[in-house]
Amino acid sequence: MSNTRFVRNPLSFALASALVASVAPAFAQEAASAQPAPSAATDIDTITVTGSRIAKDTFNAVSPVQVITREESTIAGFNSTTGVLQSNAVTGGSDQINNAYGGYVVNGGPGVNTLSLRGLGPTRTLVLVNGRRMSPAGSRGAVGSADLNTLPSIAISHIEVLKDGASSIYGSDAVAGVVNIVTHQKFDGAQVEFQVNVPEHGGGEETRWSAMVGTVGDNWRLSGSLDIYDRKEIQFGQRGWASDCPREYYGRNDDGSYGAGDFLDPVTGEPVCWGLDAGGVTIGTLGTATFASNFFAPGTTGTSFNRWRPNAAATTSPVVGFEGVDYYTRTTYSPEMEKEALISPTTNVTGMLQGGLDLNALGNAEAYFEILASRRESEQLGYLQHTVDYAVGSPLLGQWSNLPAFLAAPADGSTNGKNVAARAFIGWGLYRNWQEVDFTRATAGLRGDLGATWKYDGYVSFAKSNSDYYTENRLTDRIAKAYDVVADGRGGFVCRDTSDGCVAAPVLSYDVVNGILPQNYRDYIMQVTHGVTEYTEKTASFGVNGRLFDMPWDTGGTAMAAFGVEYRGQEIDDTPDQNSINSNLYGFTSATPTRGKDNVKEAYAEIELPLLSGVNFAEELSINGSVRYTDYDSYGSDKTWKLGMLYTPVSWMSIRASRGTSFRAPALFEQYLGATSGFGNQSLDPCNSWGDLNDTASNRYKNCASLGLPADFQQTNSVTAFTKGGAETGLSAETSTSLTAGIVLQPEMPSWFGDLSIAADYYDVQVNNGVARLTTGNVLSLCYGQSQAEFTAGTGYCGLVSRDANNALTVTSGYVNVATDIVRGWDFTVRYTRDIGPGQFRANAVVTSFLEQAGKTFPNDPFKDTNGMIGAPEMTGQLNLGYNVGKWGFHYGLDWVDAVSSYEYYEKYDGVDYRPDYNMAIDAHFTSNASVQYSNDGWKVTAGVRNLADKNPPVISSGAYSVIGNAPLYSGYDMIGRSYHMNISKKF
Repeated sequence: MSNTRFVRNPLSFALASALVASVAPAFAQEAASAQPAPSAATDIDTITVTGSRIAKDTFNAVSPVQVITREESTIAGFNSTTGVLQSNAVTGGSDQINNAYGGYVVNGGPGVNTLSLRGLGPTRTLVLVNGRRMSPAGSRGAVGSADLNTLPSIAISHIEVLKDGASSIYGSDAVAGVVNIVTHQKFDGAQVEFQVNVPEHGGGEETRWSAMVGTVGDNWRLSGSLDIYDRKEIQFGQRGWASDCPREYYGRNDDGSYGAGDFLDPVTGEPVCWGLDAGGVTIGTLGTATFASNFFAPGTTGTSFNRWRPNAAATTSPVVGFEGVDYYTRTTYSPEMEKEALISPTTNVTGMLQGGLDLNALGNAEAYFEILASRRESEQLGYLQHTVDYAVGSPLLGQWSNLPAFLAAPADGSTNGKNVAARAFIGWGLYRNWQEVDFTRATAGLRGDLGATWKYDGYVSFAKSNSDYYTENRLTDRIAKAYDVVADGRGGFVCRDTSDGCVAAPVLSYDVVNGILPQNYRDYIMQVTHGVTEYTEKTASFGVNGRLFDMPWDTGGTAMAAFGVEYRGQEIDDTPDQNSINSNLYGFTSATPTRGKDNVKEAYAEIELPLLSGVNFAEELSINGSVRYTDYDSYGSDKTWKLGMLYTPVSWMSIRASRGTSFRAPALFEQYLGATSGFGNQSLDPCNSWGDLNDTASNRYKNCASLGLPADFQQTNSVTAFTKGGAETGLSAETSTSLTAGIVLQPEMPSWFGDLSIAADYYDVQVNNGVARLTTGNVLSLCYGQSQAEFTAGTGYCGLVSRDANNALTVTSGYVNVATDIVRGWDFTVRYTRDIGPGQFRANAVVTSFLEQAGKTFPNDPFKDTNGMIGAPEMTGQLNLGYNVGKWGFHYGLDWVDAVSSYEYYEKYDGVDYRPDYNMAIDAHFTSNASVQYSNDGWKVTAGVRNLADKNPPVISSGAYSVIGNAPLYSGYDMIGRSYHMNISKKF
């Protein structure tokens, strides 16, 4: 899905129409200039390419622009704009937040789909609709990027992708690049469309119903569209590779495969299954103080245990009726986990209305408007571990009433301040998240002529995202009430306080440990929590562009310029459920309100100087420069600039280069995020096995020893993490520099050979003073690495860390300006066309090659290059072959992700060789698609298959990366399997 077309005048609306009419999908890479493209279907004589504010009658530009036509998405089998934009052909293999991330905390909330170019993240990629900024949408407090779910489908003419910094043109966020969604401006008639995608292995069916109507009068235009998109859920159990729960794959077999060292489950004979947190979390297990016992589960090692599982035969065990288990024999997997959502469901309804009226005044002005509205209803199913704490001496302990304390009273108050004698680790089952996100964006403007050679365009825009988000949560105060019981006189127990319908917690039993809980108890402690997020953005913009002067020599051209001013105001107001605000969510992330606003005033100027034109060895030589002044309320003023050059020495070759600066103002959530709590794995504790540290003089060794912890200490509690915004610490904007340089070759070949076009573009982007959230691990490492005096005094980073009586750690962190990121590499594109027989053959290939994907969190850190690691492939590529004959078109596409390996990274930076132990390498991965299209009398039918070979995602060891089954959570690999698609459209 990556055909590329080179043209000497790319991207006019006329060209876009021509590309749409072709059967083979076409990516257009901006190239050199020649004669203007013939007009078609519109009267527009000047056009503006993404990356410039100057409207011209030719399409010469100094930065490469990729064009994706509407036809491209249809013939490749994509059923939504999201699918096209997140494909490897656009993103170069960078990981994207999609609907496989439903169980993860992501900016924008569950169900959001965002776009990241160059692997620099969605907040550094600017999305436009018809050249105007698309506002953020989503749920929860970290809304900061455009949600691709809000974009239309049938109304789109084409999509322009600029993979170059452009802050001097568009302002903040245009660091990694810009994506411009261009809709049909003059549509006359009606069109209806239906598409269905059906995976072979069940679940995940996608349907889209679309309609567009429009009419064009002598001095007016009006069109509207409606898209209804629905995707069903895919459960883990519907994909064999996903329901095969994660395994360590430890050690190599004789044939080179992994698993020789895996611990074999004595029950199944298979490697032990890590369904929850790579073994750090357990279910079907009872936790107590440590006891010596010779009654333990098969395969267990050791003679002392603090985790047990039910076994009625264990009559001589210190914990009667339970046998001891260790790290490997404790249970972490339940078959019910197979009902979790692999791909979460969503229903998106998007409507668009746009039009214009020629006023025959104010310089032949057109008054125009555009309204985009969408509603997303999305849902995620996840699996939940629950714990029931039995306090020392509680009557709910039943026959185990003599168990001593092994945990101090939890800080959340769930046991009413009483120490814990036994903790039942229970598999609760599935729980739901769901969201309803309403987004509206309305624009009204006026554009016309200023004299004979200048044009103006001014508009105002208002956008609003309003989200209701819901989660099934257990409430801590209700759990505490359920533990506070009295005898009911019938051999059972009731809550002491029944004012809210309290249901007593169940008496400890085998059934309770195995997850069989009374339904009325479940219903009492589990409640639906409801939060509301509102994000608004107001924009006012006015710009002019036109001819400045003719160059003072005969071989020059006409200097062009653009000037403008812009104002934007943004505001976020996220109000979580009151139980979240009060930290009353048991074992779940809580958050306080996020409220903040920011305003920016900007002015920009752009000038293009055609120094030479139509002379020997200079068919064209032009220079383009732009500058923007920005003044934010939040952090002050800044300037960005960009300088570029386009040189065409001969008609078949063009050389282009640009260098400039960009910036990204901190997102509102990065400044004002309310304190949000979460949990980290217990393995983050720097004092785990501190006695084994070789460097006994290190600060970490000394600091852990000073706590009085045993040398073989192992943390058994999750690390509680609090995150807050960085406004109070003076968070400032990121700055970046961007360099691109490329060559376009269109050799004049004999007619029998066909047409060949080649482009190679080098890119180098460096982000400085980057906004980063200090991770829990960062803070802990920095704290325990401080001097012993600082550690004891709790100063510096240790002021962000606390350790309670149970040795449970709590870490507070936030957003700071410390990070640096570098990405550099090459984009290669080749296109070949030739008439063969009665039709035309097309071959297009696109390859993205990263030379470096490096970063560092702190200024004094060394750069660490992740290029070539799992999730950051060094190279990706796409090949598309098409043949168009008469009313028929045939297409074949191949997507390629290069081999990846993480061994070198860990050996180089951590001095650890994981090669003999873990599978952290993946061979090159290929998936293909094919389709056929028939067109006649306004009808068009496209049918095809994606993932022809039904290729599963690759397999790696669990633990080192987020995995689904043993597949890495990475958007570059297909997780759906072979699927069939059909699109039917009719134009009237």
